[in-house]
Amino acid sequence: MSDLSELRRGIAEEQIACDYYAECRVIDDDFLEAELPSNDFLEIGVITEGSGIHCVMGQIAPCKSGDIYLVPPYAPHGYFVTESGGSMTVRRLAFCVKDWLRGEVASSDSRRYCYGVFRDGAAVACAMLNSDMRRRVGDILDGINLELKVKGDEWRSVVRAYLVQLLTFVGRYINSSDKLPSKRSDEWETVSAAMEIMKTELGNCRLSLESIAARLYVSPARLSRGFKAQSGQMFSEYLRHLRLGHAADLLYRTDDPVESIAGECGFRDLPSFYRNFRESFGMPPNTYKQFTRSKNKINIEKEELKMQIFEEISTQVQCGKAKLVKELVQNAIDAGASPAEILNQGLLAGMNVIGAKFKNNEVYVPEVLVAARAMNMGTQILKPYLVANGVAANGKVCIGTVLGDLHDIGKNLVKMMMEGKGLEVIDLGTDVSPEAFVNAAIEQNCQVICCSALLTTTMPVMADVVKAAEAAGIRDKVKIMVGGAPVTEEFCRNIGADCYTCDAASAADAAAEFCR
Repeated sequence: MSDLSELRRGIAEEQIACDYYAECRVIDDDFLEAELPSNDFLEIGVITEGSGIHCVMGQIAPCKSGDIYLVPPYAPHGYFVTESGGSMTVRRLAFCVKDWLRGEVASSDSRRYCYGVFRDGAAVACAMLNSDMRRRVGDILDGINLELKVKGDEWRSVVRAYLVQLLTFVGRYINSSDKLPSKRSDEWETVSAAMEIMKTELGNCRLSLESIAARLYVSPARLSRGFKAQSGQMFSEYLRHLRLGHAADLLYRTDDPVESIAGECGFRDLPSFYRNFRESFGMPPNTYKQFTRSKNKINIEKEELKMQIFEEISTQVQCGKAKLVKELVQNAIDAGASPAEILNQGLLAGMNVIGAKFKNNEVYVPEVLVAARAMNMGTQILKPYLVANGVAANGKVCIGTVLGDLHDIGKNLVKMMMEGKGLEVIDLGTDVSPEAFVNAAIEQNCQVICCSALLTTTMPVMADVVKAAEAAGIRDKVKIMVGGAPVTEEFCRNIGADCYTCDAASAADAAAEFCR
């Protein structure tokens, strides 16, 4: 265990370089973590950027972008970077299982607990997600975060549905790893029971190794050895950190005087509390309170500034102010906004408004064209950052005007509207043969083929595209959309295509739904 202690000290020095934040908490803001029943409380951590080390229950495993961990929070764990100047972003979701789930999936002794994520009695679960699953998990976390902020009608039901979806998805990717604690041994059950006692009786200054060992019917020596082996920490060290962590939480969240907080966290006297707090946090309790609150105020102001920039980007996209959109996108990057936020809440949000107005005949083709141009100018600034951060498009579509037809105005408009939905669009141009549509769909891994025609004489080529997709064996994998002035819903059904839309905005909506 000496090697582990040395490594933990080494990585702890780099912890300050780790961009670690809790964006999603499915618990009330005034609900303190120490008050939660330990066995029912679950934390999900998704590494969205960078790489480093996850230290959990005294064991160390390398982690990188795309990894997801499900950990009971009473199990000691933390995320660390491993080299000077490195960084890592961890997105966390915490929720009380029995508050949000029902039946056997909420019972920790059931094989179906959390939809089988903790299979075979595992104490901690880990999965490595592919790019598609990373996007889907990110969308779920975004959805939960939005519901918690807005709290609209039936918001709890919506959050519950998101949680079920998240756990079900992640369960498919769970890996068995000898780098993580795998079995809930008798020793771990004893240690976790001791941890729960400490959390629920944190204010008891008489709490000790001996008193807890007596309640669990084990010897103090056995509990001490087990605690060190399972958590990587001494019993006294864990209890001290637990009390200090709770004290820091109270200092940040409440206006209680330092004296009452010290007593509530189980410290026998005020001088020892001040001494221990200063050793752990590098400052006295009152200074910590002022520092954390001012830091939080700065963070709130930064978030408000970013939201104002997003709103302005959206507005200027709608106005078609391309040069101003470029400047605003760069300002948002400089303000620390993520590329995905700028794209979704700024550029695409503005284009979605234009799409809805175009659908309702409130704006016309010229307005759509200038808005699309402004959005594309902003996207060009953003593209290197999106690539560097691994932000994937919402789907991929290949589009073209069919063989024998050289008209492209309608096709180009549909393409712009689809890009405004966050889709990657492969433009095949005009006079495109059925084989070219199918080959592009296969080579580019497209989910949708979109065919356009303005001449009645070229409409039959759309039927040939459907037949070519069937012959290539991709018909069950690719949706085929058709459109153009002479095309109708009846024609779409007769040739076996999947979708017909009468305008560009509806086409973009349908393609986005197919890709989802």
